[in-house]
Amino acid sequence: MAANQKLIFINLPVTDLERSVRFYEAIGGRKEPKFSNDDAAMIVLSDTIHVMLLTHPFYSSFTGKPIANAHETSQVLLCLSAENRDAVDSTVEAAGAAGGKTDLSLRSDNNAMMYGRDFEDPDGHSWEVMWMDASFAEQGAHPVETADATADRH
Repeated sequence: MAANQKLIFINLPVTDLERSVRFYEAIGGRKEPKFSNDDAAMIVLSDTIHVMLLTHPFYSSFTGKPIANAHETSQVLLCLSAENRDAVDSTVEAAGAAGGKTDLSLRSDNNAMMYGRDFEDPDGHSWEVMWMDASFAEQGAHPVETADATADRH
């Protein structure tokens, strides 16, 4: 890992730790035993992205705030990149097969520039998997927004 490269650790409260581990392994994560016990499990999604699955009592030891019911409220939308459209589909399909809910919002298919689908894990945490065309990513959204606004005026 480069000296200036940052890691992200996503801490999620879960009601059934083993079920959640199985779910995240099914979508391509790897459990890291060095940081897993009866209260928590680290799931490695990539060299820089880690999901910390925490039982409710353990999660509560980090905050005095109540734990949101992610089935009823939205607290965060998490998005993972994918290398192509097929990888988006296979990740979302794996989430569904592992007990997640899939395609809860509209699929995002923006003129062959972007493609995404979403899923919820068994605890209701919302994830999106997104592929973006490399040339679109390089130019950014502003040129497309400007072209769309110009077209709308005519």
